[in-house]
Amino acid sequence: MSKNAELQQRRVDAVARGVGNATQLFAVRAENAEIWDADGKRYIDFAGGIGVMNTGHRHPKVMARIQKQLEGVVHSCFQVMPYEPYIELAEQLNKRAPIDGKAKTLFITTGAEAVENAVKIARAYTKRPGVIAFGGGYHGRTLLTLGLTGKVAPYKIGFGPFPADIFHARFPHPYHGVTVADTLQDIANLFKYDIEASRVAAIIIEPVIGEGGFVPAPQELMRALRAICDEHGILLIADEVQSGFARTGKLFAMEHFDVKADLITTAKSLAGGMPLSGVVGRAEVIDAPAAGGLGGTYGGNPVACAAALGVLEVIDSENILERSTQLGETLAAYVGNLAKEPTLGIGEIRHLGAMFAFELIKPGTVNTPDDVAAKALTAKAAELGLILLSCGVYANSIRVLVPITIEDTVLAEALAILEKALRAVRG
Repeated sequence: MSKNAELQQRRVDAVARGVGNATQLFAVRAENAEIWDADGKRYIDFAGGIGVMNTGHRHPKVMARIQKQLEGVVHSCFQVMPYEPYIELAEQLNKRAPIDGKAKTLFITTGAEAVENAVKIARAYTKRPGVIAFGGGYHGRTLLTLGLTGKVAPYKIGFGPFPADIFHARFPHPYHGVTVADTLQDIANLFKYDIEASRVAAIIIEPVIGEGGFVPAPQELMRALRAICDEHGILLIADEVQSGFARTGKLFAMEHFDVKADLITTAKSLAGGMPLSGVVGRAEVIDAPAAGGLGGTYGGNPVACAAALGVLEVIDSENILERSTQLGETLAAYVGNLAKEPTLGIGEIRHLGAMFAFELIKPGTVNTPDDVAAKALTAKAAELGLILLSCGVYANSIRVLVPITIEDTVLAEALAILEKALRAVRG
């Protein structure tokens, strides 16, 4: 029996069934965009731990920061004995985040925690309960964030009821028949039929919707949301857990828009693989909760904060933002060339920087989703040595979250595997 097979049997016996696995391959070692399993087989990682490894696995500058911090304090709890890495990282994000006026930052541990705290802050500031989110959006797995998440399977099945005063509008995606006008009409309908605008604390949106298929929000929509928020005293929360930290060619995806959010959530690639999340926001807003109202035992762990400072060092010193833009263009050109062959069934290709995805559709149709092909492609790619993930409202989108630091030769190898796997699936 292989080590992977042995570990899979142990996993089935010991680990909760509800924790899903994209593969039955067990990671043992990783460097930059490459990862090795328990059987010693090498893979190219196009998943990046679901968008966590933007600066690569075990980047030397990140690892050096971690090692140095390990020689000092590993944990003291910031609420008990604070420490400099938390403050230094907050200072860095406050300077860099696209927030109007003075900004302040809170650190916690997970993306869901960041979203929960952003909602808490919005409610404390506005003294209102309501939140509007979007269909297809993903905001976490806690009960509040599941309420915000606009995708039932597999996330919400069997876990209701969810918190009250959460409402959804459709996210615009013209390829599948939803326009910005439709989205804005949905919000108008919510104000008319479900909750008066004066009871809404926040509108939360992913600048590039993640689980919903890597669909960038149109500029027109973001401007309209900002105007709605300004008119009714509502806060705009940008959930940048997946789109942040260089994935889109900017440090924050909101930098692509000509309006600004009041609060921004961040996590995933913030700390190069260490568990860390944050909320950055307008100082007057983020200071609304009373002292003691925010925090968490592990929030802003010193080792994780040190790792995040290393990530910022890498982004600054290695032209990661420019590389992200170039990477997205390379991916779009390669897959775009494949899309010229109708038998391969490639539908819409979309990206903002290196936040890249393409849809698989049934060959011969205009845009009929082919989720069976998407599932087969991720399986075949893994067999050939490439870790891929699917996503999307119709489960037919292939998303790429490869480390932005991937070497050109490894990228070329990965794209060749992707093509080979796709041709095998299409037979």
